[in-house]
Amino acid sequence: MFGTRYAASMIARSAENSQDRRNFLQAAGMTGLGVAGALGLGGLTNPAAAAVRGAAPVAQDSGEVSDGAVLNFALNLEYLEAEFYLHAVTGRGLADSMTTGTGTRGGVTGGRAVRFETRAARQYAQEIAGDEKAHVQFLRTALGSAAVSRPAIDLQSSFTAAAQAAGIVKKGHSFDAFACEENFLLAAFLFEDVGVTAYKGAAPLITNKTYLEAAAGILAVEAYHAGTIRSALYQRGSGLLGSGLFSTDPRKASVKLSDARDSLDGPADDDQGVIDSHGNANIVPTDTNGIAYSRSPGQVLNIVYLTPKAATSGGFFPKGVNGAVNTSAANG
Repeated sequence: MFGTRYAASMIARSAENSQDRRNFLQAAGMTGLGVAGALGLGGLTNPAAAAVRGAAPVAQDSGEVSDGAVLNFALNLEYLEAEFYLHAVTGRGLADSMTTGTGTRGGVTGGRAVRFETRAARQYAQEIAGDEKAHVQFLRTALGSAAVSRPAIDLQSSFTAAAQAAGIVKKGHSFDAFACEENFLLAAFLFEDVGVTAYKGAAPLITNKTYLEAAAGILAVEAYHAGTIRSALYQRGSGLLGSGLFSTDPRKASVKLSDARDSLDGPADDDQGVIDSHGNANIVPTDTNGIAYSRSPGQVLNIVYLTPKAATSGGFFPKGVNGAVNTSAANG
């Protein structure tokens, strides 16, 4: 169906090293196409693949980023989500065996089991935690020896900084994402919409159809998660957040968090809370065509680094993410 030259080019761009190319050939059932000889299994490299191995930086959002670099960028985000949800439902994070790889491995600050008030919210959290853990395992398996390790993650002061920036808590007060069900849902809201827009924004950067289909599958799951969290928040109505510092409607708090995300990722006003300007339900944030919007990797890093400026660390990743795609966009 494809010529060997085309197939060789596709596989070389979709793998990080010779072993990964061998694994991909076997997984794709392409060993009979003569592709192995065309590749030389180790004779081809590209700038992005070299950068993932620490050889040189790569221009982001430039078309030069390899599929492996994009998947490693996604893996950093999956580490963050998995640690958040696993701590919330079990009080523990990922096993050490699921956090190794290239780059500097970091620990997790903060996080503990949430005392859920409702059976529904507990089950939502448990199911999502299982999905996020599976995403980490899937991406690590797909990337093989090129998979990045878990970077340092902050689940404590980062949430406070985000809540203060959004005006949910006052300066000098903290926001504990694990203190109660409502806080947990707002913290989950902060992540889930970002995950959806991140995968949609990354999709055009992936050239291999097998990887693209897998990324689309994860995007669909993240969208299910986001819809579930947004619905749960909308149904809460007014209530007291677990910090005990103030009383607010979680639905209005979601709008404040949405505005805060918008202030970080550029001038466009795309982000949306769980209610619209009239107070009606807004479970699915879309444009006028009913299409979900995208964020570039740089814009996603603006949010998780909690800065509108170009940076390589901050917020939820105090020492930055691992891999070639690691710099936020310059929006302010």
